[in-house]
Amino acid sequence: MAKLVECVPNFSEGRNNEVIKAIADAVSATEGCSVLDVDPGASTNRTVYTFVGSPQAVVEGALNAARAAFTLIDMTKHKGEHPRSGAMDVCPFIPVQNTSMEECVTCANEFGRRLAEMLHVPVYLYGEAARSESRRSLPSIRAGEYEALPEKLKKSEWAPDFGPATFVPSWGATVTGARKFLIAYNVNLLSTKEQAHRIALDIREQGRGKGQPGLLKKVQGMGWYLDEANLAQVSTNILDFEVTPLHTVYEEICRDARELNLSVVGSQIVGLIPLKAVLDCAEFYIQKEKLFILEEEHKVRLVISRLGLDSLGPFVPKERIVEYMVKANQIEGQLASLSLRQFVQSVGARTPAPGGGSVSAAIAAMGAALGCMVGQMTYGKKQFEALDGVMRRLIPPFHQAMNELLLTVDADSTAFNSYMAALKMPKSTAEEIQRRDEAMQDGLKKAVSVPMSLAERVTLLWPTLKELVMYSNLACKSDVQVAAKALETAVFGAYYNVIINLKDITDETFRKDMEERASALLKQATERVNEVLNAASKRH
Repeated sequence: MAKLVECVPNFSEGRNNEVIKAIADAVSATEGCSVLDVDPGASTNRTVYTFVGSPQAVVEGALNAARAAFTLIDMTKHKGEHPRSGAMDVCPFIPVQNTSMEECVTCANEFGRRLAEMLHVPVYLYGEAARSESRRSLPSIRAGEYEALPEKLKKSEWAPDFGPATFVPSWGATVTGARKFLIAYNVNLLSTKEQAHRIALDIREQGRGKGQPGLLKKVQGMGWYLDEANLAQVSTNILDFEVTPLHTVYEEICRDARELNLSVVGSQIVGLIPLKAVLDCAEFYIQKEKLFILEEEHKVRLVISRLGLDSLGPFVPKERIVEYMVKANQIEGQLASLSLRQFVQSVGARTPAPGGGSVSAAIAAMGAALGCMVGQMTYGKKQFEALDGVMRRLIPPFHQAMNELLLTVDADSTAFNSYMAALKMPKSTAEEIQRRDEAMQDGLKKAVSVPMSLAERVTLLWPTLKELVMYSNLACKSDVQVAAKALETAVFGAYYNVIINLKDITDETFRKDMEERASALLKQATERVNEVLNAASKRH
């Protein structure tokens, strides 16, 4: 899986469409960068850009964007609701896929150094890249904003991390760093700016200042008036949505608004949001309202509805949820995304992968899908109304397994390809031979671990499948029987893939352990499928 870093530069221009487009074009023209979102705001006079790429690519994309902005934005003329210190106000790097926070810190340092060298402007490091605790917080660095920079830069404690301690009127200063995914989230109020800010002071972690902390950890906030929408907003940055989830911010602002007799009229995501943050929010409302919702698409719709995310404009999930945006750029070539015809033809081609491992995974996913279907053909029907509670419990394990096993279709092929790549490594010297042998052994162990995890995943479904066959819609009996045999077949396939790859592994302990585990899982599958089929045969 490729390394992916997200870069979210904020530029102090939200009204001039030509400038906004020129900066976006500079990023788009950078090899390896994919622009996911461009979100301008007229009242804030600020545009948030979101793009992804390899660590090297996003640094180049950010530098190209800065170069374009340098001749187009003049901070001496800038006015807007949002706090800012420079033309390219802040430029964070965020790990998205197969990338560590340390790699993003490296990106921030390289970007900051090269930006200062290129434009001769002051650059500060914040977040995980900060070199001192006093500079971890963006508001701390930005205190006093652009207007305070001439005096601030004269103080030794505010010497920039890169570049000269010189005030550049047209640019100001840039802050760069590494952080977790920040959610820019605003809640709409029919109120004054002052009332919105009062709520922001109550809920933000900083509160009203020293000795008066706010309610919510890892949340920044302020109130402002959105002229173009003719309403006020409590504008927040959720710095860590796993500490303070999206719904907690919304519910707390709603509670404060009720106490002030103010009306909340929806909310707004600025930029992109991680899928997990949306699903966590959905789970809160599902539990709170005792709902039964399985499909990811429906959970997303629930969140849009409950938070009023489409109140100021359409909230299009495929354009606002970061995983959907990234997936759209990566989906080409994935086995699980092929049509059934294409997948079968791919298996039948003269290539070693996809092979038995991917086919076993596909069969397992279809077995789980059949279990899910049988449950849904029982749930919500008048004649089976008494079983709704049982089906609410039995359906989710199959639904979850179905989606997880689909991922294994590609994982198996990828693992095999890593072994094939090791085979092609050079072997001219003793050192090269050793490296090649180590890579081959590592590849073989990966090729064993994927089918082993498949068999273990299927094993978790047997108790649920046995219970399903006892209670489900009798008209679906054959579907349960097919599901059972499909799951058993998948474990057989996994077993044979484990065994064939074990024969070339030199680690005796690993080989013995894997063989014993695979045999035990196969034996269990044979026993369990017979239990399910016997139970099914007794139902008439």
